Amino acid sequence: MLTCLTELTFNRNCIEIRTCMSIPYFIDPSAGNIYGQHIPTGICSTDGVIHDFAGPYTVSVDNMAFGNPTKYWQLDLSKVKDMEWDRAVQEASEIYRGRMHNLCCDNCHSHVAMALNLMSYDGRNNWNMVHIALFLIPHSSFTGFGGFVKTYLPFVILLTIILVVSFVF
Repeated sequence: MLTCLTELTFNRNCIEIRTCMSIPYFIDPSAGNIYGQHIPTGICSTDGVIHDFAGPYTVSVDNMAFGNPTKYWQLDLSKVKDMEWDRAVQEASEIYRGRMHNLCCDNCHSHVAMALNLMSYDGRNNWNMVHIALFLIPHSSFTGFGGFVKTYLPFVILLTIILVVSFVF
């Protein structure tokens, strides 16, 4: 289980952040999507436990489907309007435990958007998977140097192989 600390730390088992209200995610540049990256997301409860819509009828708790987070978007508890944070995260998780996972239309981004909509985060009730993906780009931070390396090293290796093969053959 994750524990809130006064500073950001990352170890083999967890990511621990200042207030623990965040959207942690893992970027897999080798998988490829619209941005050239696969970005599984989850949402933390106030005690730092990550809820991740991992697959059909499955919301993983404290165990992200694609490994430990490499980046996170720190959210502000004061921007919650309608529902208490933990209740919104729990309700979104219960709703998504009854849904089929679909990479294009109903996925982990949609699960996070549902939680944000239930709590009217930042006064909005129109969060969706596209908003989540786009907001993660400018608002997120790496968990540390290791998160940066895990994010971009597979892409650099793949690019190097392609370049070597194209110039040698």
